Amino acid sequence: MAAQVTTGNVYDTKPVEELAQGLTDILYGDKGYLSNALKDKLFDKGVTLITTVRKNMQAKALSLWDRAMLSKRFIIGTINDQLKNISFIEHSSHRSINGFTLN
Repeated sequence: MAAQVTTGNVYDTKPVEELAQGLTDILYGDKGYLSNALKDKLFDKGVTLITTVRKNMQAKALSLWDRAMLSKRFIIGTINDQLKNISFIEHSSHRSINGFTLN
């Protein structure tokens, strides 16, 4: 398991290579990690990057296990949200009115 805290101006895919060091199998990510270059770099290191696809992209075949693992990512987000609430860490830079309202 690995974690890294970055500033708000760091693109999400930047720390992935460093965080994936030591992994040898599969890495699951959301649509924000769609990048053939990143996928190729990780594959060269022995890691398969599996992500969902956007609405305007052609669907790709996924095994039932991979589909289940992608659907369980929300649990991690929920736990992280609880940890932020317990630790009184507040995310104050909202990117849209909807995001501001939800938070």
